[in-house]
Parts: sequence; C-alpha cells; structure tokens
Amino acid sequence: MISASRRVRYALALSLAAVLGGQLVRPALGDADDKDTTKLVVQMVSRFHLSRPQVDDAVSSKFLDLYIKHLDLQKLYFLKADIDEFNKHRTTLDDELKAGDVGFGVLVFNRYKERMQAQVALAHKWIDANHDFSVEETMVTDRDQVSWAKDQAELDDRWRQRIKFDLLQAKLDGTEMEKAKERLHKRYRNALLNINNMSQNEAVEFYLTSFTQVFDPHSTYMSPQSWENFQIDLRLSLDGIGAALRSDDGFTIVAEIVKGGAADRDGRLKVGDKILAVGQGDKGDLEDIYEAKLNDVVRKIRGERGTIVRLQVKPEAGGDAKTYNITRAKVELQERAVKGEIIDTLPRTGRPGRIGVISLPSFYRDFEGAQGGAENFKSAAKDMELVLQNFAREGVDAVIVDLRDNGGGALSEAIEVSGHFLDQGPVVQVKEPNGRVRALDDELQGVLYNGPLVVVCNRLSASASEIFAGVIKDYHRGIVVGDTTTHGKGTVQNLMEVAASEPFRIFRGVDRGKLKMTIQQFYRVNGHSTQSRGVRSDVVLPSILDHLDQGEAFLDNALPFDQIQEASHEDNRMVSPNLVAQLQKGSEGRVARDEEFGKVNKAITRYLERKSRKSVSLNETVQKAERDLDKEIIDQEGENTDEEGLPKKKDEKFFPENAYNKELLNVTLDYIAGLKNHVAVQK
Repeated sequence: MISASRRVRYALALSLAAVLGGQLVRPALGDADDKDTTKLVVQMVSRFHLSRPQVDDAVSSKFLDLYIKHLDLQKLYFLKADIDEFNKHRTTLDDELKAGDVGFGVLVFNRYKERMQAQVALAHKWIDANHDFSVEETMVTDRDQVSWAKDQAELDDRWRQRIKFDLLQAKLDGTEMEKAKERLHKRYRNALLNINNMSQNEAVEFYLTSFTQVFDPHSTYMSPQSWENFQIDLRLSLDGIGAALRSDDGFTIVAEIVKGGAADRDGRLKVGDKILAVGQGDKGDLEDIYEAKLNDVVRKIRGERGTIVRLQVKPEAGGDAKTYNITRAKVELQERAVKGEIIDTLPRTGRPGRIGVISLPSFYRDFEGAQGGAENFKSAAKDMELVLQNFAREGVDAVIVDLRDNGGGALSEAIEVSGHFLDQGPVVQVKEPNGRVRALDDELQGVLYNGPLVVVCNRLSASASEIFAGVIKDYHRGIVVGDTTTHGKGTVQNLMEVAASEPFRIFRGVDRGKLKMTIQQFYRVNGHSTQSRGVRSDVVLPSILDHLDQGEAFLDNALPFDQIQEASHEDNRMVSPNLVAQLQKGSEGRVARDEEFGKVNKAITRYLERKSRKSVSLNETVQKAERDLDKEIIDQEGENTDEEGLPKKKDEKFFPENAYNKELLNVTLDYIAGLKNHVAVQK
C-alpha cells in the first residue's frame, strides 16, 4: 500500500491495464487538459524553482525511482520483472513530460493496482489460515536490505510473513483471534476500496507531485480539489455542517463534531453515526453514498452557508435510519487556533509563579479575507495579540510559546508574531534564485510583551516555527527548549496558478490547479540557514521523538545547508552563555532525579537498540520477551492508534500535567530567577 509515513499525499486509482502476452498495453496519454497541464507544470518548474533545474535524463532517472518508491515503499507489490520493464523508460520520462505525455504514470499505476488486487486477495487467505507462532522465523524490515521479489512465490511469502506478524501482534495484545482477523480483513477491504474509488485526475496529480519532488520534498502539484483543502488549513474555516468524517468498510462515519458548528448546534448528529445518503436543499433527493469516495462525500456536504443539506443517518445508538435537515454555516476550526492559559506553577512544581502558556498549532492566515478587507479574518498573529493582551491584564512572570508539532504556515504570520516580542528589525533573510538577499523586517514599533520568553520546539516544529524560534535566539530575546533541534525546513514555497502561465488563458477557462513550488531559501538573522540543521535548543529534554528519523535531512532530495552574512540587528541581552549553562545544569539535575524521565531515557535506549535491527522475529516467545522490554516505550509515548487502527485523538486538556511540562515550567522559573540575578549581562 502507499505509505503515509513517507508523505505520499494522494491515493490513486485507474482502470486495470489490459495485459497481452505479459506486456501492458500502453494507455492513452491522458485527456487534452491533462496533457496541457503537464506541459505547463514542467515549464514552470524549469523557470521558477529555486534551483532552476534542467529537466533532462538525470532528472528522468531520479523521477522513475521516486515514483516507484512512492507507490511501493516496502516492495510488496511489484516484481523484479515489473521493475526491469519500467527501467526501459529511465531516460525518456523527461521527453514524455515535456510533450504532456503522462502515459507512463498511468501504465505503472495500472500495474500497481493489478498487483494490489491480487495481493489483497491473497492477504485475505493468509488471514484465515492457521499460523504456527512457535517456529523460528524472521521477517526483514529494512527496505534497503530487500530486493524486488524475483517471482510470485517469493512475493506471496512476504505477504504470509506480513500477515503472520500482524496476527502475532494482535495475539500478544490480548485480542481475540477472530476479532483480530476481522480487523485485518476490514483493513484490506478499505485499502482496495480507496484505490478503486480514485479518479484518473488524482493519478495525474500524484504523478506530477512525484515529478516536482525530484527537486525538493516540498514542491507539489495540487488539483483544484486539493487546493480547496489547503485553503481550509490556512484560513481555519469552511462552510459546512462542522463534522469530521472517515471512511470505514464502505460506510461514511462521523469521526468528530466540531464544537460550535452547525451539527453541534443542531444536536442530532453524533460521533459514530453512519451517513447513508446525502441530498441538497429542503426536499432534495437523497443520493446513496455507500462505497463513495470520502472526498466526494465531503464536497456534497460542504456548501454555501445558509443552504440546507439533507443527511440520511443510521444512529450508532441503534434504531431506524433518520433524515436530518441541517443548515450549513461557517465553521471555525478553533481547536487548531491559538490558545492561551495562565498556569499557577506552585501546585505543579512547588515553586511560586504565574506563567502564561500559548499554544500555537500553526501560522495560519486567511489570505482571501485579508485581501478582501474583512475585519475579522483568521490570523495567528491577531489571535496571539489577544492572548498577550489578556496576559498583560492578568499579570504573568514569563511566557511560554509552545510550537511542538507546528509544521509552519504563512511567512507573513511568522514575521508578525515575531514582532509581538521584538521592536523592529530584520526577522528573516530571504535569498532569491538570482542570489540576491533581502531582509524581511518587523516594521512596527513597540512590543506586546518584553518579559522572559521560552519557546518550546520539537522535531516536528518546521518552517515558520523555525523562523520564530531562530529570531528569538539570534536577538538573545529568549531561550529555546525541547528536542535537540527542529525539523530543518529552510525553504519558501509560493502558490502559482498553473493556468496563469498558459498563453491566451483568458479564452480557455480551465482550472488547472496550483503548483506549490520552492522559490526561495530563508536564513536566520545570524546568516545560518535552518535548512537540514534546524534551530538547536538551548535546553534539551529527553524524548523518543528526538531520536526518530524525523526532519528535513531524512527526506528525499532535501536541499543542503548553507549560510550567508549576518544581518545587522540589536541585541536584547536577555540570554548569555553563562545563563544558558546555568539553565542546562539545573535541568539536567532535575531530569536525572525524575522517575518518569528515567523511564523515558530507558525507553530511548531500548528504541535505539531496536532501530539498528534489520529484521523482526515471528516467534511468539521471542516477540513476547521483546514486548515486555518495549512496555516502557508504550507507557511513555502511548499508543498512536485505536483498536481499529485509526489515529487516536490527542489529549484535549491544555498543557497537561506530566513530567515534560513540569520541567518546562521549572526551566522557565530558573530563567526568571537568572534574569533577576543579572546573569545575562553579556552575549
């Protein structure tokens, strides 16, 4: 299956290719729109990408490998014979793309889909088979150690091991075997259904995104539908009923009700309910949506605020199906917006203090609302301003800005948020493809908060988060606490309308989607790029995430680190090497004495031992012993999925009480004391 962990963003599906004498019949090039869109995307990459690449045979070769990797990361579908056939195109894909020919992408995906259908059918048989967990057997898990299967028998045995491993894990979890088997059956039914539901347009989108990611991991092609979802992420709002949905075994299930949304105010729709059919308007015909693609269902339910959508629902609580008419409204995604709270540290640390904690999940901005002059458009900087104003009224001794898991957002928001803590000056430097460097400044006089500041980051803090953390460090305005370093994304992407590059486009009227393309590299005020290396923490706290292969440096085709001249700026003198050393020493002592951090460090050691292995045992006794040793990791990090294999919802409690957050408060209290004792007097 396509691996989500490797950032493959789009599921695909096409009709099966015809097979004659073992050879695939080459599909059509795609429709005229696909052909023109492909040609324009190739031209735009060559003209506007930061590296100004030539699309040549070398690019063709990298593209082939990346596309196949995106489809079959674990080498569970294609045979060596398939790869040998694909390799005949190793140096021709550049010419095909320039001509608008996406036929090879269709050909490869058709073969992938054919293999997937066959292997999923086999998986169902292996699920129902009896497996002997007492025999000594190992399964290779390192992709680089696995060659493409030379024949069908070898591939089938890989699937036997895969299913056996999953069933063994369920058995060791204490799951009844029949329940475990049904769960696996459902997993593969869902996987095949997702593939069968996807369109050729999505196949082209995936193919072109694989092409753009040859040049860096953040350049992508977005269809009009994907662009719609991207806009929602930026503006944190949409028009609809306010319900998150998921697909399960052909049914559309309500996964979450957004607080304050239309469905929440209506009160009838509940989490777990099945939506059987959707209609438009007060009396619109109900359209059955069983086995429909989830994105299509979402688009049917979304709509202009004030209009009515009809939902035929099978309540999870039982009873007959019911029909609800719900009036669509603007849905504010408040759970992903800035939040602030003042923490009384005495109950948590035994030390008095009032710390204002700000959670900043992303640097969101409603660009359309801002450009249209809307007074209350969504903006991370505006929302943070309100929180800081409240802190000023209530009085706080220090502020913690929590950027854990913040993947970035709008560059303009990073600059405005930085300006809340800095009084004018450069925030970030940007280098254009022609080598010209310019500084982007906070141009507003004054600050909203000038007291002790702590920025919390982890390996998933990226892009705009790194701009903010970096400028706080470079101005010696505050300290950074968390993982050893941040994600390491130091590039700027611009959204370009593909149709805008088309000659005589005014007469065509075709929406060709957007190209999100890397056009600039940004640098900290000190001249260092955050690219690949990220922003290092002043005080590092133990976490397993810090040791995972997370970060820019682990992504395919990541651009390298470099540096430019430092930008002129004034030093805030709120941090010094002596103060940082003092904070590190104090934190290390507390962490060493803390029982919970002791468990984390043991779990890290255990994880690093496991990480170096290239295979796993399929013997029950061996696996049980491994499980006993791994229990500390599970206790500390928690299970990431529920019993159906779906992502668990995060703890909704603000800044929950745990060893990590307790230490953040202690470091902050130490920082306050250090400043009062005049430790930070020199750089």
